[in-house]
Amino acid sequence: MTIEAGKSAPAGGKRIRLGMVGGGQGAFIGGVHRMAARLDDHFELVAGALSSTAEKSIVSGRDLGLDPERCYGSFEEMAEKEAKRPDGIEAVSIVTPNHMHYPAAKAFLERGIHVICDKPLTSNLDDAKKLKAAAEASKALFILTHNYTGYPMVRQAREMIASGALGDLRVVQVEYAQDWLTEAVEQTGAKQAVWRTDPKQSGVGGATGDIGTHAFNLASFVTGLTLKSLAADLDSFVEGRRVDDNGHVLLRFEGGAKGMLWCSQVAPGNENALKLRVYGTKGGFEWQQENPNYLWFTPFGEQKRLVTRNGAGAGAAATRVSRIPGGHPEGYLEAFATIYSEAALAIAAFKAGKPVDPAVVYPTIDDGVKGVAFVEACVASSKKDGAWVSL
Repeated sequence: MTIEAGKSAPAGGKRIRLGMVGGGQGAFIGGVHRMAARLDDHFELVAGALSSTAEKSIVSGRDLGLDPERCYGSFEEMAEKEAKRPDGIEAVSIVTPNHMHYPAAKAFLERGIHVICDKPLTSNLDDAKKLKAAAEASKALFILTHNYTGYPMVRQAREMIASGALGDLRVVQVEYAQDWLTEAVEQTGAKQAVWRTDPKQSGVGGATGDIGTHAFNLASFVTGLTLKSLAADLDSFVEGRRVDDNGHVLLRFEGGAKGMLWCSQVAPGNENALKLRVYGTKGGFEWQQENPNYLWFTPFGEQKRLVTRNGAGAGAAATRVSRIPGGHPEGYLEAFATIYSEAALAIAAFKAGKPVDPAVVYPTIDDGVKGVAFVEACVASSKKDGAWVSL
C-alpha cells in the first residue's frame, strides 16, 4: 500500500485499524484526533475506551458507531482484548488528560501496538523517562501529536534554516497567547478548564504545560537548536489557581543562540496566537499560526518577501504536505492530519520491514521527554526567583 502525507490511500488499500483511549462525550481533542485521522483516509476507528467510566465509554463508542463488543470500559481491557484479536487494532490514539498518558501508552506499547499520543508526553518527568524506556523496548512506534509541526509553512521554515538561508542563528522569539482562562473558569465546572488547572491531572505546569510546550517544541523543531538552560518567571494571576497561567522564559541554546518564550492563558484579545520569529546572520522570518499559509522572509539588507503555501518559492518540504492549490487556506485540522499521515507512512514502512523515508517527519518520544523537562525546568527556575536552570 502506498501512503503519502496529504493524499488519500488508493482504492482497495487497507486502512490502519485504529483504537482510541479518551476522547468521549464532551471531549474537544478526541474529536480533533478523529477528524485528523480520517482526513487523508489512512485510518479506520474500530475500537475505543473513550472515558474513565465504563458506562460513559460504552455510550460514547456507540455514538461513534463502533461495534458494541469493541467499546471497552477501560484501556487495560482494550489493550488485552484487542491484542488477541486477529483483526485487532494496529495503532491507538491516547487523548486523555496528561496523567493517564503513561499508563495507557505503556499498556499498548508492551503489546506491540503503535501509539499516537497527545501532548505533553506525561504529567511528570519520571513518567516521561519510564515511557521512553517502554517505547525503546517495544516493537511499536511512538508518535507525539505536536500538531503545529504539520503546517506546510512550518516545514518551509525548517527547510530554509537547514539550507542555511538564515545563516548562523542568533535570536529565537516564540509566543503562544490565549485568553480563555482570564477568569476562574475552572470553578464553573467547565471540563477542559477543570482538568487543565488540576496539577494532579495536568502536571506541575499550567500554561507552560498546555501551550508553552507547543511553543517550545515549535521553536526546537524549526530551528534544530538544542536548549541548554532557561530562566523562567511564572505566575498564577487568577486567585486560587493551582498552576501557572502566564510564563516569561529566557532561553540559551547550545551554539550561542538566545531566545525568549512567552505563554499566557490570561491575555484578553488572544485566541490561539502562536507566533515564531527567528533571526540569523543572513536574514530572518516570521510565522503566525492564525495566518498559517504565509511565511514572511527577509534576507538581510533586502526587502521583505512573502512565501505562500503551494505558491512561488515554497520548497519540497512544504509542498509534500500541502493538499490543495495555493490561495485556498489550509489550517489546524490539516496540520493535525499531516501528523497522522506521517504516522501512517511510518507504520506502513514498519509493517513492510523497510526504513522510514527521511522526508517523513513527526515528533517522537524524545521530543516528548524534552517537553516535559522544559516544563519542570521552568517551574524549578521560577521557584528560585528566575535563576538559570540547566536541562
